[in-house]
Amino acid sequence: MFPTKSWQIVRTFAGIFILVSLALGIPGSPIFVNQWFLAFTAFVGANLLQSSFTQWCPLEIILRKFGIECGC
Repeated sequence: MFPTKSWQIVRTFAGIFILVSLALGIPGSPIFVNQWFLAFTAFVGANLLQSSFTQWCPLEIILRKFGIECGC
């Protein structure tokens, strides 16, 4: 089933962004583009870490504006 609550969607997006940026940033990957994609991986990880302490996530704010329930 597809995620329906904002916290599920945030985790899904984070997982997808991390996996794609790793695939694009690791030199041994068949779809390698540039190692700078690893900086995006670090950004997503840092955002997840700060949101665990502050309970503030930019994607959740955007999702609420689209009418997706918080499910907190």
